[in-house]
Amino acid sequence: MSTEVQKRPAVKPKVERPKLHKVILLNDDYTPREFVVQVLKGVFRIGGETAYRIMHVAHTRGACVVSVYPKDIAETKANEANDMAKYAGHPLQFTTEPEE
Repeated sequence: MSTEVQKRPAVKPKVERPKLHKVILLNDDYTPREFVVQVLKGVFRIGGETAYRIMHVAHTRGACVVSVYPKDIAETKANEANDMAKYAGHPLQFTTEPEE
């Protein structure tokens, strides 16, 4: 009587991707448009035309998604942009929320 040993297939652990968060630009009626574009270019590394488009959408609709990142990066970028605005004396605000 022989005993056969069957190999089990290796089980690969499922690694969950980090939840993504949107960085959202909120419109205000006081921050100069040029400053908003400057923040988008500096903090988010967005090109000039795209930065202008994002600023314009936020201006006309009240808010606009700037970009999507893992939660920690999204919060860091939003905080950096908010600090830049605060330091310059502008009420400009960025916020984050989970992507659906």
